[in-house]
Amino acid sequence: MPIHLGPLSRRKFLARSLAACAGLALKPVSFAAAHRTDANSWALLSDIHLAADRALVARGINMADHFRQASEEVLALPKRPAGVFINGDCAYNSGEKGDYSLVAELLTPIRKNGMPIYLALGNHDNRDRFWEGLGNTARRPVADKQTSFLNSSRLNWFVLDSLEKTLSTPGLLGQEQLDWLAKTLDANRNKPAVVMVHHNPGVDKNISGLKDTEALFNIIRPRKQVKTYIFGHTHDWKVESDPSGIHLVNLPPVAYIFKEGNPSGWVHATAGRTNMRLELRCLDTKHPAHGQIHDLEWRT
Repeated sequence: MPIHLGPLSRRKFLARSLAACAGLALKPVSFAAAHRTDANSWALLSDIHLAADRALVARGINMADHFRQASEEVLALPKRPAGVFINGDCAYNSGEKGDYSLVAELLTPIRKNGMPIYLALGNHDNRDRFWEGLGNTARRPVADKQTSFLNSSRLNWFVLDSLEKTLSTPGLLGQEQLDWLAKTLDANRNKPAVVMVHHNPGVDKNISGLKDTEALFNIIRPRKQVKTYIFGHTHDWKVESDPSGIHLVNLPPVAYIFKEGNPSGWVHATAGRTNMRLELRCLDTKHPAHGQIHDLEWRT
């Protein structure tokens, strides 16, 4: 089964609130009115970099404020997305326990509004503290990796774990995870597939990217059902194509940018029968790229 944080029911939310605030007067909890869900719509976020200190500012940005804004925008969509993906670097720097406590807290509004959340890991995460902090004890298809497979209405999603070592910039999938990906792709040829990895392709000996890029692409290029490779890590926004026709989607950061002029924000993805529509949602709505749309036609 996919590894994720499922929707949080009103009953569970109130129970957790009571447990956390025993003896305190609680404000009434307001649950949003039921939204219709678009089974083919997804919110794609990356590089949220939440810190235990919610007031922490890095590169001029308060990460908690940026994430809250992105979360509110997702919740304000006319139709509720089928789910939310967070593609790695959930934690600010070295993946401390307190970081994941804030991640769990700030994800609550999304969960209590009925949306499952699928999380990947990046080089600023710590796998053990992530699992401990988010209570993620579901059986994993690759025992020591945060790997998941999601069979949705029109797409098969493969979320891979490229964390090799916390605070070490490059990423690595490893042979066991690659073997699982090949086997699971072969067993699920009936729908277009999207592969999501935190690290960017390590082309041209790019030491900051994915070390086993070549091995990964040797798996996904000949399997024509793979249509898109989505990644983060570079804090950039870019949509390109591999020579084989696989779309390469570099998600923007929710947190801070590396290069002046780049947008921070998230992407609203909608799957068609032969394509995927991506809409960039900049946190600064005056950014010239805000609302930019890419229609990705599937390779055949």
